[in-house]
Amino acid sequence: MPSQPPFKVPPPQVPSTEISFPRPHVLQITLSRPRQLNSIPVPQHHALAALYDWYDAEPSLRCAVLTGSGRAFCAGADLKEWNVRNTSGGPPTPSSVTAAPVPSSSSEKRPQPSSGFGGLSNRSGKKPVIAAVNGLCYGGGMEMIINADLVYASTTALFGLPEVTIGVVAIAGALPRLIKAVGRQRATEMALLGRTNYTPDQMLTWGLVNQVVAPERLLDTALAAAEAICNNSPDAVIVSREGLKSGWEVLGPVEATALVDRTIYRKMEGAENMTEGVKSFVEKRKPVWVDSKL
Repeated sequence: MPSQPPFKVPPPQVPSTEISFPRPHVLQITLSRPRQLNSIPVPQHHALAALYDWYDAEPSLRCAVLTGSGRAFCAGADLKEWNVRNTSGGPPTPSSVTAAPVPSSSSEKRPQPSSGFGGLSNRSGKKPVIAAVNGLCYGGGMEMIINADLVYASTTALFGLPEVTIGVVAIAGALPRLIKAVGRQRATEMALLGRTNYTPDQMLTWGLVNQVVAPERLLDTALAAAEAICNNSPDAVIVSREGLKSGWEVLGPVEATALVDRTIYRKMEGAENMTEGVKSFVEKRKPVWVDSKL
């Protein structure tokens, strides 16, 4: 595995999470609480949000891949921790739930950051995140993949939104995105029945998964997609993604196109990577991209 490249600012520490750089310009995030099915406690939510902010700000990184260790991608929230919060009326103590540091600031005392579950389910962000779903993907795990840019799933994965079965709600950004992605009836089925046996092939048919692969091929498939993204102009990737998200989350196609054109696209137009892309095509050579300054 490649050694960690030098960064202007080192990545923040994230409890129960492995951070690696398996390919040039690629950040890999591996949730690592396998005994708890990679359920995410409060401190980890905020630390992951900080990691995604760092990733967006680090010029040398162009794509991220999120996966899990063990038999789960992410089974959702840490319900034992949640129960402690409910009974104590505040954040958990380290000895009662987790060795991760307890958030100290008033804003961090919220169970989740504004970017949502795991810092991803409601994230806008600047750069793409690929989900490599290696196993159980429930609740908040499902919310994260609904807002991922690409999703690859193992044949052993299972999906669902079981929140209603325990009296809670998928409130971290999934519901409005889900109904746009799969339609009202399918979204209603997932949100109100609480099933946890949706298969990868069903999610592929519904458009929530890009490709289903054998477990041993999952990470290589996701990393190959990340590498393909990294081989493209980082500026063009950022602006194209912004155009997609503007139409998906905020505006109609006319308004979204106009917004992107008069904001982030203007910063890219005529800049180094756009000039290099056109020049390299004319010269019939591979382009040499510089890190994005957007």
